[in-house]
Amino acid sequence: MSSRRLMWIQTVKVALSNLLAYRVNFFLLVIGPALVFFFVKYSLWSSIYEQQGNRELAGMNRETMLGYQAMVLIVSLLAQGHNSTRLAEDIRLGRITAYLMYPFSLFEFHASSFIALQAVQLLTSAVVFMLALSLGLFAKVNLAFIGQGLILCCFVSILWFLIQYCIGLMAFWLEQTWVMRVLFQIVAQFLSGSILPLEFFPDGLRNILMYSPFPYLTWVPARAMLTGEESLLYGTGILMFWIVCAALLARLIWKKGLTMYTGAGM
Repeated sequence: MSSRRLMWIQTVKVALSNLLAYRVNFFLLVIGPALVFFFVKYSLWSSIYEQQGNRELAGMNRETMLGYQAMVLIVSLLAQGHNSTRLAEDIRLGRITAYLMYPFSLFEFHASSFIALQAVQLLTSAVVFMLALSLGLFAKVNLAFIGQGLILCCFVSILWFLIQYCIGLMAFWLEQTWVMRVLFQIVAQFLSGSILPLEFFPDGLRNILMYSPFPYLTWVPARAMLTGEESLLYGTGILMFWIVCAALLARLIWKKGLTMYTGAGM
């Protein structure tokens, strides 16, 4: 085994150990999203449909909507768990100096932490999926559709990581990056169909959004798992395009930021 691969494996193991070391945090990571779904989204949409006499909204009945919202939760667990808080702290406190001297780069370290988190999130999403399935939130389950959605989620998670990485790198210029991170998450949740399915959006706006990365963060993989109507080839193509764009942007920000870095933090 090459030394480079060994460094990746060991770093992933350390990151995984850190995630599992704090039991309360791990418990909240596993249980928190499911509790939010059942106490907020489930109750909210059930009440909305009850007040509307259980008629369809944007072509979706109560069962379809609850199934969609449950799948949104699973997609978010699979693909949108990573954030750039640690990266911003490393830059602000001057901890990245070590990575400039070590053969294992800052990007590789945070990518390893991302892989460890994905392993935990995969287990968490599997538990949530089985719980939702046992409660009858999914009218039917097609393994081919699930596989198609999982492939899309892999690409979504990479794109999400790169976007968060770009936001974290802004710590070269900003003392606090949490505002950018929260703003991005709010915009992403609204435009990705996480709060409202894109079926509720005007056709013109939805058509424009399909050229952006936002629908592919949640709406497309969720629909792929539920109905299989989304084109896997087209979806992965769009995601690959935005992944390349995000990677190039991250490289540019990193190079620009290093010109300002003094080794004593920012």
